[in-house]
Amino acid sequence: MADQQKNGKTESPAPTLRKPRDDGLKGRRAILDAAARLATTRGLEELSIGELAQHIGMSKSGLYAHFKSKEELELATIDAAAEIFENDVVRRVEESVRGSARVMALSEAFFQHLARRVYPGGCFFATVAAQLAPRPGRARDRVFGLQQEWIAQFVAALRQACADGEIQPDADLDQLAFEITAMLFRANFAWIMTEDERVLNQARVGIRGVLSRAARKTPSSGRIQKKKKR
Repeated sequence: MADQQKNGKTESPAPTLRKPRDDGLKGRRAILDAAARLATTRGLEELSIGELAQHIGMSKSGLYAHFKSKEELELATIDAAAEIFENDVVRRVEESVRGSARVMALSEAFFQHLARRVYPGGCFFATVAAQLAPRPGRARDRVFGLQQEWIAQFVAALRQACADGEIQPDADLDQLAFEITAMLFRANFAWIMTEDERVLNQARVGIRGVLSRAARKTPSSGRIQKKKKR
């Protein structure tokens, strides 16, 4: 019997607790992963809900259930790519790594991100930023903000290097960060075109060169330089 008798009263059995379904979250993640991959080869603005639905084998109405507009899809795709970048690049470098060593570690994490071919079109943000640059809007603003956060990682590491006496106290940290990140973006595009490990090595050498140029000169090194001039 479905009901149980107790003290002359009829009691209904306790309801069965159900585990929360995560099908919706998995479906949304699959959509955003596919959208991010397509965005690096087709362009974020070129994505259409119909095309994306066809690509992942979902009905257009099913995809609309997750994203009510194209702009909402774009912003969600950017945020999903940001989470992947944070986990695959930034968090691979331990907080205890400081200064110049942190600059090199962040750079290396980025190079490995490219080498693993996380996205077919290279770095999601380098590719999408170039596409969105002339198109004002929420998507461009979001990508620009995330790029500034990435650059800030290098400025903070360089500030540590300055505090630790690794680089000159009057070094222009913004300029150094500009040169370093410019090499990362150049390496990204060269890697996409060639998949030649040498382009990543060239960027490594270039970044070490920037740090070497900014390194704090010791008295002994100054004396050596004077002797060479004589």
